[in-house]
Amino acid sequence: MLKAKPFLTVDFGAGTLKVAEFEINDAGNLVLRQFGFKPLGLEGSQESARERVVTKAIQDLFNERGFTARTANVCAPGFHVFSKFVKLPPVDSAKVSQIVQYEAQQNVPFPLAEVVWDYQILGAAPGGEMEVLLVAIKTDIVEGLFRVAESKGVRLQAVDVSPAALANAFRFNYSDQDGCTMLLDIGAKTSTVLFFEKGKIYARSISIGANSITQDFATETKVRFNEAEQFKLQHGFVSLGGAYEEPDDPKQAAVAKVARQVMTRLHIQVNQTIQFYRGQQGGGAPQRLVLSGGASIMPYTAQFFGEKLNIPVEYFNPLRNVQVAATVNVDELSAVAHAMGELVGTALRNLAQCPIELNLLPKSSLKRQQFEQKKPYFLASLFSLVVVVAAIGYFTRQLANDKEEALSQITAKVEPLVAKEAQLNDASGALKKVETDSTKYREWLTAKYRWVDLLSEIRTALLAAEEKAKPPGVDVGIWVESLKMGNVTKEFGDVPGETPAEEDAPKSPSSYMSPELMRRYGLLMPGMQTAAPEGGEGGGEGGGEATADTAATKKKKGSTNEVSEISLVMRAVNLYNLDVTKNLHIAAAVEQELKANPMFDPATTRLGKQSTPEAGAPTFTFELTLGLKDPIKL
Repeated sequence: MLKAKPFLTVDFGAGTLKVAEFEINDAGNLVLRQFGFKPLGLEGSQESARERVVTKAIQDLFNERGFTARTANVCAPGFHVFSKFVKLPPVDSAKVSQIVQYEAQQNVPFPLAEVVWDYQILGAAPGGEMEVLLVAIKTDIVEGLFRVAESKGVRLQAVDVSPAALANAFRFNYSDQDGCTMLLDIGAKTSTVLFFEKGKIYARSISIGANSITQDFATETKVRFNEAEQFKLQHGFVSLGGAYEEPDDPKQAAVAKVARQVMTRLHIQVNQTIQFYRGQQGGGAPQRLVLSGGASIMPYTAQFFGEKLNIPVEYFNPLRNVQVAATVNVDELSAVAHAMGELVGTALRNLAQCPIELNLLPKSSLKRQQFEQKKPYFLASLFSLVVVVAAIGYFTRQLANDKEEALSQITAKVEPLVAKEAQLNDASGALKKVETDSTKYREWLTAKYRWVDLLSEIRTALLAAEEKAKPPGVDVGIWVESLKMGNVTKEFGDVPGETPAEEDAPKSPSSYMSPELMRRYGLLMPGMQTAAPEGGEGGGEGGGEATADTAATKKKKGSTNEVSEISLVMRAVNLYNLDVTKNLHIAAAVEQELKANPMFDPATTRLGKQSTPEAGAPTFTFELTLGLKDPIKL
C-alpha cells in the first residue's frame, strides 16, 4: 500500500475541541502523529457563541501543535445530532430508500429540507426485519463546521457522528470480545450508550453529561461556571455514599455529592436502555462495561457503575491497535486516550471499510469542494484564454490604426447624442421621484388598515379583562368613552404640494376615529360618540379630545406623520359598593391584557387617573395610555 498523505480528524465536542493528525504507513497501519485538546467552557454548548469559541480554539491548537495536514474527517457534536435505530419490514431492496425516506419524515424532528441525513442498514432481526441506523443534523450546523475548518485552510472529506465513530473504533480495537459488551461514553452535554454483541450494534444518546455536574455545583456554591469546572477537575470525585466518610473540605464534599446525584440520574437512564435493548431489541445482558469520554475518569466513576450494574468495568483504549509516532508525548497521551474514541473512529474511514459509514456532508458543501478542487484547472484554462486573446490583440492592433479615422468621424456624430443622454437622465430622475412619492402614498394607505387591527385587539383585550375581573354572579362591562391620539409627529416637506406654511392646518382624519368603526368593534356603547376634531361636535360622557397633539415636533424633510401613543378614557361598571378594590382590579386587568398584546409596548402602556364615583353611581372612569410598538403613519 502506498503511503498516504497525513490527514486530520476533528471531534467538535460540546465541552472540548479535539484534533488529531494521522497517517497510514507503508504496512497499512494507522499511525498517530500529533494531537491536541482545547476546552471550550460553558460557551461551547451555547449556540450564540459556539462558532466563535470553536474557531478560536482550532486556531490556537494549530498554532500550538503545528498540524500540517489540510484534509480532515470530522465528528459532529452529539447534542446536535439526531440518531435513531428503526426497524423496516422485509421488502425488496429497490424500495428500501423510499421506506427510509418515509421513516426520516416521521422521526426527524426538523423539516428534511433543513437537515442533512443519512442511514445505514446494520443487519436483519430474527423476524426478518431490517435494522437501520438513521442520523440527521441541521444543515446550518454542518455549514458552521465548514466555516471553522476553512478558517485554517482545512478541507472536510467526511462528517461522521459520535455513535458511528465510537462503534467503528470499538470494533477495530476489541474485535476479540465475546458476549455482550456495553460502552458508555460520558461527554460534556450528552452521553452515549452502545451495545456490541455477535455483530449486532445498538446505540442511544442520553441528555446527561459532565456539564450537569458543573452547573449544579456552581448553583449550589454560587460561583461562576468556569470556576466550578476548574474545581471539579482538580478536586472532584463521585461520592460512594453509605458508610464512606466525606472529605473535610465542604466544597469538595459538595461536588462529590452533586457528582453522585448526576451519575445516579445517568445510571437510571442507562438501566432503562439496558431493559429496552434486552426487551425490544432481543439483546443479551451486558457482561462488561467499557467507560469512555472525558468525564469518565472522574475518580470513583468506575466503582460507582461497577456497584450499580454488578459487572466488571474497564476503560476504553481506542489506541489499542493504533501505532503512536515517536514524536508524541506518551505521558500526555495516556491522560486523554480514553476520550479519543471519536478521533480514531473517524480516522478509520481513510484506512478501510468500516462497519458503519455515514456522511453528513451537505450537497452545497460538496459542490463547493468540487469547485475548489477544479479551480487550478479553471485558472490554467483562463491563463490559456488570456494568451490567445493577447495574440489576437497583437494582430488586430494593425487593424486598429486603420479604424482610428473612422472612429473620429463617429465621435462627431456621438456628441449630440451625449447631450440627449443628459436630458434623459434628468427625466429619469424626475420619474424616480414620482415613483418614490407613489410608494409613500401606498404605504400611508396601507397603514390606514392597521386601525382595524388595533381596534379589534383593544376589543379582545376588554373582553378578556371583563372575564378576569368579573366577580361571581356579577356582570362587568368595560368600554371606551373617548380616544385621543398622542405623540403625533407633524412633519412637512415630504408630501408634494405641502409647505411649512401649512403647518397649523389640521390633517383630517389623522386623529379622528369614526364612531361607526368603534361601535363595530365593541369599543363604544350605543348612543355615544367619539370626540370630534377641534371645532366639531362633542362626544361621549368623558368629553375626550380626539385631535392631534398641537405640540407636534417638526422634523427634517423626508419624514411622515406618525401616531405612537393613544390616550383612552375608559368607562366601566362601578363595583365600589361590592368591594372597594374591585374598580382597581378592573383597571389593572385592562392594563395587564393590553400590555400582554404584541401590538402595544408594555413599557409605555400605563394607567392614568381613575375617577372616584359618587355613591350609587352606576359607572366610573379611568384613563389609559397605549404605546404602539410600531407607530402608525398618517
